[in-house]
Amino acid sequence: MKMTVEVHWEREGAVFTDKRYSRAHVWRFDGGHVVPASASPHIVPLPYSVEANVDPEEAYIAAISSCHMLTFLSLAAPRGIVIESYTDKAVGIMEKVGGKLVVSRVDLNPAIVYAGEQPTAAMQAELHHSAHEQCFIANSVKTEIWVAA
Repeated sequence: MKMTVEVHWEREGAVFTDKRYSRAHVWRFDGGHVVPASASPHIVPLPYSVEANVDPEEAYIAAISSCHMLTFLSLAAPRGIVIESYTDKAVGIMEKVGGKLVVSRVDLNPAIVYAGEQPTAAMQAELHHSAHEQCFIANSVKTEIWVAA
């Protein structure tokens, strides 16, 4: 399976070599969606970053959270567990490890609303464990991922 994303940036007349150029750019996905992106203002100060745009670190955290959620939903459905909504306020922790700045940990904090009978705490824990084990993104990264239950 091959997936394609186009990332596009332009200098737009900035000197560039003085590092005073915009980090704003766009991500174009194969389905046609375009997302404004930028370096994080925590890393590159304004006005050279764009606070309103998605930064790669946020996208990384969102990808981990989204993959976990989609896997969780796919595991719950065949078990007859009906989910009305799933909201995760995921938190990424960035720190220096071995002299390099990394997203070392992502904490997932899902809040799930069920229709009908709510699964037991043990069933929810098993679903989250299975979702983590089967999530393509979680299987692809070194970041430690925690799920609050």
